[in-house]
Amino acid sequence: MRLTPIIIDCDTGIDDAFALMFAVRHPEIDVRAVTCVAGNAAVDQVVANTRYVLDAAGAGEIPVGRGAAAPLLVAAQDAGHFHGGDGLGGFSRPSDRRSSALSAVDLLRHELLAAVATGEPITVVATAPMTNIALLLRAHPEVAAGIERLLFMGGSASVGNVTAVAEFNVFHDPEACAIALAAARDLDIPVTMYGLDVFEQVQVDRQDAARLRNRLDPACQLAGALISGQCDKLGGDSITIGDAGTICAVIDPDGLTTERLGVRVETGHGYSRGQTIVDRRGQPTDHVRVPQFVDPTFVDVAIAVDARGYADLWLETLAG
Repeated sequence: MRLTPIIIDCDTGIDDAFALMFAVRHPEIDVRAVTCVAGNAAVDQVVANTRYVLDAAGAGEIPVGRGAAAPLLVAAQDAGHFHGGDGLGGFSRPSDRRSSALSAVDLLRHELLAAVATGEPITVVATAPMTNIALLLRAHPEVAAGIERLLFMGGSASVGNVTAVAEFNVFHDPEACAIALAAARDLDIPVTMYGLDVFEQVQVDRQDAARLRNRLDPACQLAGALISGQCDKLGGDSITIGDAGTICAVIDPDGLTTERLGVRVETGHGYSRGQTIVDRRGQPTDHVRVPQFVDPTFVDVAIAVDARGYADLWLETLAG
């Protein structure tokens, strides 16, 4: 069986934990490294959460790199209101797993240059603000040949979740997302955007949580507890697996319906800050030119998903 090598760049909160557990457990995925960035929680808490989740999933020796502690230009704003004070719904625990001596950017560079040398490019999956990715691609463009695809959870072709138009990962560091997309365009790196248009659709429920918690397995126990805890917190019977859908898309790309569209990121400081401007015009030609305009990056934008298929894939992989 040919394994798909991936690197996950994350800000481990609840749904990043779902993504990490799935990636470690799926028999066709080879997780080469995990890099961490401030987002759902402060970066040191993200690193701690990542190490604990990898332990729960039964991961082997996967290097974990500490990355950017803040966005490129503005102060960090965590998502403790949603993910809890520890970023993991109160379920974070200590781990003896050690972090890499390399920073996140250096670890990404090391792994991707190794991929260039072997001719086996790696899929980079970003489930967090793209601060690390922007720093990497602009400082070390030579890694582009080692990237099969950049698949990121972020943005929206419709509505936002932190404002009417902005999604959290992009809103947290819109400059980084804009730089990362521009660098990907300049370096011919294929990009897929797994945004809010599909993010919320892949759901698991209280019955799934109960089945997971009945299994004597640390990852299933943790996943079940996180699902139940979030259902209680949000007052519903189901929640999204969120970021984990990006890893499902690595394994089952046919489960996504995408359109190749031009994408820009709004980096101004008005109400639209952090909006991903997805150009859905048949003839995407601007009839005015403002000096601040940048060229769009053409991205495979996810507009529909096999929600039941991805949920089943996630559950079966975790329990299997």
